[in-house]
Amino acid sequence: MNLRFSGMRGVFAAAVLATPVLLGSVAYAGPAEQPTGNHRTTRSPLATIAVKAPEVFPHSADYDPCTGSFLVGSLKKGTVTVIGRDGTAHTLVNDPALVSVQGVRIDRERNRVLVTNVDLGTADSTSAAGPLKVAGVGSYDLRTGRRQWYTDLAAVAPTSTSHLAADVVVDADGTAYVVDTQSPTLFRVSRTGRASVLLTSPLLAGTPGLGVPGVLPDIAASSVALVPGNLLIVAKGDGTLVRVPIQHPGQASVVKLDTGLVPLAASLRVLPDSSIAALSSGLLTQKPAVVQRVRPDGSWRSAKVTVTDTVPDPITSGITAGPHGSTYTVSGGLADLLQHQPNTGFTLRQVHVS
Repeated sequence: MNLRFSGMRGVFAAAVLATPVLLGSVAYAGPAEQPTGNHRTTRSPLATIAVKAPEVFPHSADYDPCTGSFLVGSLKKGTVTVIGRDGTAHTLVNDPALVSVQGVRIDRERNRVLVTNVDLGTADSTSAAGPLKVAGVGSYDLRTGRRQWYTDLAAVAPTSTSHLAADVVVDADGTAYVVDTQSPTLFRVSRTGRASVLLTSPLLAGTPGLGVPGVLPDIAASSVALVPGNLLIVAKGDGTLVRVPIQHPGQASVVKLDTGLVPLAASLRVLPDSSIAALSSGLLTQKPAVVQRVRPDGSWRSAKVTVTDTVPDPITSGITAGPHGSTYTVSGGLADLLQHQPNTGFTLRQVHVS
């Protein structure tokens, strides 16, 4: 596909100039000036892991506390890579069925990793149907990377012709849930890989005009989290959150926020107190990525939003747990990928969530 980015090249170029220089495999960011209401405070530096993994271009990451390593997907290679805390990298999953891996979710209870498969038209390979036609989820052994099953979600989608399976979560019994940025559909996938539609709703529809010109139009659901109460919290590109009761998905509703999330809300992490750390990537705002904490009422019908940190790297798209209760973001070089530029590695950066 011949991608057109004439309107965005300036944005990406300006963002790249803001990237800090990293020293060695593990570097440290400078003191962060932290927005708190109308005031700014200076905080201590936090750890940053500079990963030398050429052409990986990860969109998301998940942390494995049992091994102390991160798992990231590759939008370019369609692989899953294990990242040590010293920045070392090795490939875990290399399945020819995967065009681009966007969502990554570790299921430690079943010793597997779940990944979503997409096609932006920027990977080393592409699907026969072409860009934005792939929506899949696969399950792989966490130790060997061996495929357990792979499921085509586009085959069960009700009406949509464009797809991008953006994110996946898994509940206690092994059922997975997947959101699609190009379809108002929330998928349910059994522990053995059988897919069905949990919900199709206008609440999950894309916002006209909100997207990446020529690449990703009308972004809908961009990420999903599972919170206590058997609820799914779906983030949309426009900064809204949708509450979906798994047992009664027809009762889905918009969460009333005191202030909306900054677009594009690309990733969510559930914190120990059941609040959520939300990452807005900077892809649409042309500004540094923003980390926000979403503190709900008891039922997730309303919530308060506060900004807790910013990330200077251009286009930061994933947020995950880290060692000792920390939180990390992943800056995978999306600006370079969209312009078909090479990339020598990426950054995992620790951030404040309170």
